[in-house]
Amino acid sequence: MGQVIDDISWADLTPTEQRAIAVLAAGMSRELCDAFALRTLKRFGLVKGSGLTPKAEELRRAAILQTLRA
Repeated sequence: MGQVIDDISWADLTPTEQRAIAVLAAGMSRELCDAFALRTLKRFGLVKGSGLTPKAEELRRAAILQTLRA
């Protein structure tokens, strides 16, 4: 089972992992995501089944807010 990483930030994720989170958050098929990125996100506890965990949603919201403040 994956280990939830509490101190991970959006910047710690690769662009492929960030894209996978964005795709899943938009409700699109996981088939559009890189398989390795999905496995990594699962291991980090950010993806469960076909959806995002609350931690992944939190990371995504924080990244959006940071972009809007810049």
